[in-house]
Amino acid sequence: MAKLTINQALQQAVNAHKAGQLQEAHRLYTAILKVYPNHPDANHNMGLLTFGFGKIELSLQFFKTALEANPSISQFWYSHIVALIKLKRLIDAKALLDQAKSKGIKGDDFDQLEQRLNEASKALPIKPNNADDYHNIGIAFQEQNKLEEAVEAYKKALAIKPDYVNAYYNMGNALKEQNNLEEAIEAYGKALVIKPDDADAYNNMGIALKEQNKCKEAIEVYKKALAIKPDYVEVYYNMGNAFKEQNKLEEAIEAYSKALGINPNHEAARTQKLHQQAHICNWNGIAKDINLVPELGISETYAAPFILLSLEDAPDRHLIRSEIYTKANFSQKTLPPKARPSKRPKRIRVGYFSTDFNEHPVAYLIAKVLEQHNRDQFEVFGYSLHSDKKSQQRLEKSFDNFADVQSMSDRDIALRARQDEIDIAVNLNGYTGRARTGVFAYRAAPIQVNYLGYPGTMGSNFMDYIVADRFLIPSESQKYFNEKKLYLPNTYLPTDNSRELSKKKITRSDMGLPDDAFVFCCFNNNYKISPNEFDIWMRLLSKVENSVLWLRQSNQFSIINMKKEAQKRNVDPSRLVFAGKVPMDEHLARQRLADLFVDTFTFNAHTTAAEALWAGLPLVTKVGLGFAARVAGSLLNAVGLPELITETEQDYEVLILELATNPTKLAGIKEKLATNRLTQPLFNTELYTKHLENGYNQAYQNYFDGNLPQTIVVPK
Repeated sequence: MAKLTINQALQQAVNAHKAGQLQEAHRLYTAILKVYPNHPDANHNMGLLTFGFGKIELSLQFFKTALEANPSISQFWYSHIVALIKLKRLIDAKALLDQAKSKGIKGDDFDQLEQRLNEASKALPIKPNNADDYHNIGIAFQEQNKLEEAVEAYKKALAIKPDYVNAYYNMGNALKEQNNLEEAIEAYGKALVIKPDDADAYNNMGIALKEQNKCKEAIEVYKKALAIKPDYVEVYYNMGNAFKEQNKLEEAIEAYSKALGINPNHEAARTQKLHQQAHICNWNGIAKDINLVPELGISETYAAPFILLSLEDAPDRHLIRSEIYTKANFSQKTLPPKARPSKRPKRIRVGYFSTDFNEHPVAYLIAKVLEQHNRDQFEVFGYSLHSDKKSQQRLEKSFDNFADVQSMSDRDIALRARQDEIDIAVNLNGYTGRARTGVFAYRAAPIQVNYLGYPGTMGSNFMDYIVADRFLIPSESQKYFNEKKLYLPNTYLPTDNSRELSKKKITRSDMGLPDDAFVFCCFNNNYKISPNEFDIWMRLLSKVENSVLWLRQSNQFSIINMKKEAQKRNVDPSRLVFAGKVPMDEHLARQRLADLFVDTFTFNAHTTAAEALWAGLPLVTKVGLGFAARVAGSLLNAVGLPELITETEQDYEVLILELATNPTKLAGIKEKLATNRLTQPLFNTELYTKHLENGYNQAYQNYFDGNLPQTIVVPK
C-alpha cells in the first residue's frame, strides 16, 4: 500500500468492490482514508459499502465527507439524500435536495428522488411560512457545517416569528463558529431579552466574550448563568479559563475545583486545574491527583494534549490523547481537494500560520529563517491567526505577503490560503494557546506541516509531516506520531544567529545574585518544574557551598511555594533568587552571570536552552522518551556538547555536582561552547534554512509525483 499511488490504490479497491470482495475493498478504502481522510471517491465508495452492510449512520458520514470534498458530483448528492431519507431525517433531506437544485446539480434520478422524498414527507410537510421548519433546516445546515446557510435559515424563521428564542440562540452558535463574535453576542442578547433565564445563552455569550479578550465581561456573564443554574459545571470550567487568561491563577483553580465538585469525572477541568497548580508550584495539590494523570484524556472524554505533555513523559498516551482530542473537536470538514498541477511551479508557496507573530519564543526562533528563505525557490506568506499584541515589524517584513486573519472563520482562512495558492501550510501552533486547528482540518493546502510550536504529534490525518531530527524522534518512537517525519540532519529547532546580547553592563548585584556564589540557573517556565528536579537541586545547594539557584519569576504564588519547599528540604529560602522580566537583549546577556543551566525532565528547556547556549551558558539535561523530553539533548548534540546529556536522574545529579565542584572541568566546557556556538550547526541559521527548504522541496516533489506522504530525510 505504501508503494502505490493514491489512484492505483483506489482502482484496486474499486475492482475488489465490483468483484464482491467486500472485506478486501473495505481494507483498501480504509488504508486510503487513513492517509487521505477526505478523498471524495474513496469516501463515497466506502459509504456505498457500509450502506450495503446496513450501517446507514456510518455511511452518511462518508457521503457527507465525499460531498464536502467535491460538491460538483451529482451522485454524491444523491447518495447523501438517500441515506437521510433512509434515516427518516426528512427535513435534512429536503434542505439538501433544495440546496442541490439551487446549485444547478442535475441527475437522471433526481426527479424520482424528489418524488420519493415528497411521498415520505407527507407525514412531515415543510411549509414556506412555518418558522419551525426553517429553524429545523437551520439546525440541519449547522450539523453539516454549512454555517452561512444555517444563519440564513434562522433569519427566515425569525422573519416569520420574531420572538423565536431558539432561533436566536442557535443563530448565535452558528455565528460564533464562524468567528463572527460581535454578531453572535448580539444574537445571544436577543435570546436573553425573550428568555432571561436561559443559562445556556449566558454561557455561550461568555465564551464569545472571552474569545474577544473581554474576560472581565465574560466572568460577569458566567456569574449570571450560575445564578440561574448553580450546578452548571461547564460554566465553572469556562469561568476558570477566563480567570486563567487574566492570570488570576488561584481563582482559576477554585473555578475548576467547583466544576470537579459537581462532576468529578470532568477531565478537562481536572487537567486545567493540575496545570494551573503546576504554574504556582503547588506540588501538594498536584500530588492528590497525580495518580489520575495516566487516565486523563485517553478514553472517550478528551483533555488538552499540550497540558499533559508536562505532567507525564508517556509518548504512547500523548498520541492517544491527541487522537481523541482531534476526533472530538475537528471532525473532517475538508474543502474540495485542489487539483494537482501538471507543471511544477517555479516557486513553492509556503504559508506560515501562527497566533504568535509577536513577542513570543516561536517568533524569536524563526525570525531569521523567514528572512533567509531563498526567494528564487520560495514565496513566503504569513497568516496571523490571533494576537493580543501588535505583531513584530521585523516578522511582518520577513514575509512576501502578510495577512491578519484573526477575525475570519477557520473555513474562510483555509479558503484564503487556497486563493493564495499555498502549496505548503506550516502550523506553528499545534495545540498551544489559541491555536486555530480547524484551519488545517479544512485542508488549507495540499501539504500541511506540524512545526516548532507544539512538541508532539497532533494525532490527526490532516497534518502530513512533523519537522524533527533523529535524536528527537528515534526510530523506535516513530509509531507515536501520526505525521510522517521530516528529518533535519542536526536539530529540528531553528535559531537566529543575529540576536544581540545587550552591551549594557549588568552585574550580579543588579540581578540580586551574590558576587562570589556558584549560580545554578533554570529559566524554564515554572510549570515544567516538578518535585523530582527540585529535590536534586536542593541536594546540590546543600552540597555546593555558597551556591544559589536562579529561577524565572512567574507569579507570586510560585515564589512563595518554592521558598516553602526549599525550607522543607532544609535549604535557606534566600538561596532561591528570582529573575524578573527585562528587555530580551538584557535577558540574553544576564545569563552570562550564571555558571550552569540545570534542565527540567518531562518537559525540557526548548527556546530557553537555545538562549542559554547562545549566551555561552552550559546546560545539563536528562533525556526522556517523548518529544518534549528530548529537545535539550537535540540542541546539545547540534552544538557539539553530547557529554552534557544524561539518561538517569542519578547521572544528571552526579554530572552537575562534578561541574559545580571542578572549576577546571567547567571552564573547559565553557571554552568548548564558546568555540562551538560559532562553528557547530546549532547556530548556523543559513545552513538550517537550506536544510528546511530541502525538506519542503522533497515534500512538494513527493506530492507532485502523486505519492502519499512519506518519511523525508534531509542530508547534511
